[in-house]
Amino acid sequence: MSRASSNGVALHYDSTGAGAPVLLVMGLGMNATGWWRTVPVLRTAGLRVLSFDNRGVGRSERPTGPYTTAVMADDAVAVLDAAAVERAHIYGISLGGMIAQEIALRHPDRVGRLVLGATTPGGAGAIPADPETLEFFQRRGRMPAEEAVWASVPYNYSARTRDEHGDRIAQDVRRRLRFPIEPEPYAAQLAAALGHDTHERVAQIRAPTLVVHGEEDVMVPPANGRQLAGLIPDARLLALPGAAHLYTTDEPDADHEIAAFLTASSD
Repeated sequence: MSRASSNGVALHYDSTGAGAPVLLVMGLGMNATGWWRTVPVLRTAGLRVLSFDNRGVGRSERPTGPYTTAVMADDAVAVLDAAAVERAHIYGISLGGMIAQEIALRHPDRVGRLVLGATTPGGAGAIPADPETLEFFQRRGRMPAEEAVWASVPYNYSARTRDEHGDRIAQDVRRRLRFPIEPEPYAAQLAAALGHDTHERVAQIRAPTLVVHGEEDVMVPPANGRQLAGLIPDARLLALPGAAHLYTTDEPDADHEIAAFLTASSD
C-alpha cells in the first residue's frame, strides 16, 4: 500500500505500468477503484498510471470538511511528490475534473497534458443540473451506501447502457461498494464541487487540453464541457453521443481516444 501525506492527511495511491506518468483524479464520492476500466487501457498505451483516493473516501483519511478543489488539488500534487514524479499528465472526471483545473492553475509546472472529463468551470456562468438532479445530489448523501449507488444509476449512465448493458453497471457497482463513502465526507466533497469556480481563470491554462463530455450527461450538462473547451486556449472537445456522466462505462472507446491524446508527440 502506497501512502502520500498532504498537510497531515494520509492519502492512498496506486501505481502501475511504466512510461510517461498520468495521474487520475476521481469524482464525487468515488475512489481509485472507479478507474478500473481506464487503468488497463492507459497502461497498455505505455503510460505509468497513478490513481488515488481523494480525501474523505476509500483508503485515504477523512478529515472534517468542507473541502475545496484547491485543497484537493494540493492533495493530488502530494501524491506526485510521494511517487517521485516531477511532471505528469492529469486526467480528472467530474469533481476530479474540477480538481484537475486547479492543479493546472496552481501547479502549472507539474502538468504535461490535461484531460477534463464530465466537468465544469463552475461559477455564475456554469450551467446547473435541473432541480430534480440537484435535489438528488443532496439526498444521496443521506442514503445507505448500496441504496445510494443503485439510486444513482439513472443519473450516471446513458439510456442505452441501462437498456442494453446492465452487466457493465453491475460490474461498476461491485467495485464502488468495496469502499463506500460515508455521509460526512460526501457532504465535504459536495461542498468542494458546489464551491468550485475557475471560470475567470481557466484561460490561463497552457497545458494541451482535451475536454470530454457525454451528450446525455444530466449531472453536469454538456454545455459546461463546451464552455470549458471555449475558455481554455486551443482546447479540443471530444463529445460523446449516447454517453452520460460515467462515459467510461457508456462508451469504453473514449479511453482509447484519451490514451492517444496523452501519448501524442508534442507539437
